Amino acid sequence: MIQPLLRFSIVRRVLSLLGTLGAIASLTACNRAGSVPQGERFPATDTAMGSMPGDSALNFPIMPDPGKTPGATLDVTEADVCVPGYAGRVRNVPTSVKREAYASYGIRTHEPGEYEVDHLISLKLGGSNSIRNLWPESFRTQPWNAYVKDALEDELYRRVCAGALSLTTAQQVIARNWVAGYRRYVSPNPLPAGPHAENRGRSRWRSHRHYTPRSQPNGEAPVP
Repeated sequence: MIQPLLRFSIVRRVLSLLGTLGAIASLTACNRAGSVPQGERFPATDTAMGSMPGDSALNFPIMPDPGKTPGATLDVTEADVCVPGYAGRVRNVPTSVKREAYASYGIRTHEPGEYEVDHLISLKLGGSNSIRNLWPESFRTQPWNAYVKDALEDELYRRVCAGALSLTTAQQVIARNWVAGYRRYVSPNPLPAGPHAENRGRSRWRSHRHYTPRSQPNGEAPVP
């Protein structure tokens, strides 16, 4: 009588052990298939809105050379830049400085509407008129160009003045990699510029043609 009971007990233990081993094997397989190792978990938004692998390899004329144009800012606050008309009051880039910006990038000649000497950190985000904040920005490169960067500048400015983003953060975003900044704050991919955006950009360029900084020598033709 004792022997059958002993056998039954042994069989039950073996079956229980096999069941435990099976559960462990199943759990291990699931972990291998679907888990992310600790420290390597990335939110979905980083993939959708962050920088792409190729963004760091973008060079001039899409991105400025960080050695020549690292970006420079004025000592201003959110309250200063969010006053209507602020950027227009501080804009002052003499033709000689524009020529220097073109020369530093090896551009000897260019067609009207091909480039503009742009502030990497825009004036409305506290950017400076220093040569270290200026570079020849292309209107014609695709898909990244001056029109697309304008959209990022507008969005960052909107967020700064709404209190949703600090001015310092906005300056860092646009100075480090404006393409990655666009993906994060505007859209994962550049939105089509469209005829209206293009006309707006060309109108802006035409207006700069006739703008004469206060420090520009008389008789010297402005350089867009």
